[in-house]
Amino acid sequence: MTHILPLDSQSDSAIDALLDAAFGMDRRGRTAYTIRAGMHWVPELSYAVLDDDGVLAGTLQSWPVALHGPDGATSPLVMVGPVAVRPDHQSSGLGRAMMDAVVRDARAQATPPLMMIGDPEYYGRFWGFSAAGTGGWDAPGPFEARRLLALIVDGGALPDVGMLGPRVSRRVA
Repeated sequence: MTHILPLDSQSDSAIDALLDAAFGMDRRGRTAYTIRAGMHWVPELSYAVLDDDGVLAGTLQSWPVALHGPDGATSPLVMVGPVAVRPDHQSSGLGRAMMDAVVRDARAQATPPLMMIGDPEYYGRFWGFSAAGTGGWDAPGPFEARRLLALIVDGGALPDVGMLGPRVSRRVA
């Protein structure tokens, strides 16, 4: 049975080791890292899965990002990913279980739209992610437009155009 835990129950070093094993040591050069630069993952939407021996087998991180419009408007989004499963546990359903959890919890919390860079056939089939509303979005690095996906979880609408980047809150004194 899969037991999903809060990601903050795991050490940073265990999380980094799993991400390196799943995606390689050069993972930090990917566009997704630039989009969420300087942000910390959202604890309520980030998960860990342990194997039968209590060793970290999978993680899913969600990040506070935004679409920064040409008019200066900022539309909040939640970036899902990476969804990482240790190579010896891939194809075991752990990634799918964590994705089920993030979509369920995002809907329950009525979060801003979820977005990700991923396989539209897979993420569309199981959870309804689509590139249909992201055609006017840009990213600070290389990406395939068909893999820039979004899912509305709060009944709202997707922002039309802009550049993806970190969600920076501005405090008013």
